Amino acid sequence: MWSEDRRYRILALLAAQGRVTANTLAEMLEVSRETVRRDVLQLEAEGRLRRVHGGVVAVEAAPEMPFAARMQVHAPAKQRIAKAAARLLKPGQCCFIDAGTTTAAFAVALAKIPGITVITNSFDVANAQRSMRPDADVLLLGGQLGKDVPATYGGLTLEQIGRFRPDFAIISPVGLHPERGATAYHLAEAEVARAMIAGADRLIVLADRSKIGTVSRIHLCGCAEIDTLVTEKGSHPMIKAIKNAGVRQVIQV
Repeated sequence: MWSEDRRYRILALLAAQGRVTANTLAEMLEVSRETVRRDVLQLEAEGRLRRVHGGVVAVEAAPEMPFAARMQVHAPAKQRIAKAAARLLKPGQCCFIDAGTTTAAFAVALAKIPGITVITNSFDVANAQRSMRPDADVLLLGGQLGKDVPATYGGLTLEQIGRFRPDFAIISPVGLHPERGATAYHLAEAEVARAMIAGADRLIVLADRSKIGTVSRIHLCGCAEIDTLVTEKGSHPMIKAIKNAGVRQVIQV
């Protein structure tokens, strides 16, 4: 078994159980404790687990980076992902788009396609659509204004989402893991994304390499609920496992 495969299996088990003994890992991987030790040291150096006496534990989810700072991270990859995802929609279709840095890039790419109806809680998505295409059909959901992300949330937003049945929901979660599915950090953002997923016919997930294999605090959906994942080429050894977990289509750009 390759080292990358072993480390993936260590992280997958840790994500499911929170704590694993070194003996359990050695038995599961059918390798020596010394091999396990080398893998664990590497994963700890990457900040993906923490060693304790007799085994390893999952690290606490780190606070999410401020929205303005996230706009600058992996920007070229987000733009490539956005352009590829936009090509999945056709004139005359309707979509939910949640608030996020990758979905903001997606809104810019989508504005080049005429006749798309966009329903969103994101000010950035709405502004990108209208500024690039003045005749864009955009519905901005009402609700409580978020503290960090320029978007609306809360009961009013969720009630309005429930009125629509679009062709697609396009979301960009904090993490995507083969066993834990898509996850988010903030409850209010997660509630909106989950409502959009439930209301749309098909789900498109946008995720750069930093999100693959990551698990955050709040569950959004399982991999089997995802119709299309758009990500980077060679983005992560977990891509194969994510496909096997039920994602119907994976596009790597």
